[in-house]
Amino acid sequence: MELGMVYAILGAAVAATFAGIGSAIGVGKAGQAAAGITSEDPDKFSKALILQLLPGTQGIYGLLVAFIVFIKVQLFTGGVAISINEGLTLFAGCIPIAMVGLLSAIHQGKVAVAGIGLVAKRPEESGKAIIMTVMVETYAVLALLISFLAVFMTKIAAA
Repeated sequence: MELGMVYAILGAAVAATFAGIGSAIGVGKAGQAAAGITSEDPDKFSKALILQLLPGTQGIYGLLVAFIVFIKVQLFTGGVAISINEGLTLFAGCIPIAMVGLLSAIHQGKVAVAGIGLVAKRPEESGKAIIMTVMVETYAVLALLISFLAVFMTKIAAA
């Protein structure tokens, strides 16, 4: 395997791994809080579950960027020869969703925990808790857009 392809695959792995780690941490924190309020009032499960699920989207975004890289370098059909510069460019394109995905998912999990606390005391305010949690998502979506454009716009000479 050529070095350019190694860099491209490494970028895809970084995007999926770091965003996935952030999502696992965020969903885990929110899940602990959700289990706590559900143990006290099982009727609040669905509201807590929605808040728990939200930090999981960053992991999906990282995986999406990884798949786009794989498609770009035609990895599923044997791959194409790409230069070191092309591989590094693809690697760099994966960094925004990797880093922002990691951090935003962790912080979204923290906001979700606070939102679950709000739902525990005032279940009728669950919409506000969801809005506050979704606000953190904005930055993950922006990073996804940058990574998507950077990967998609990278010219591969062999392709």
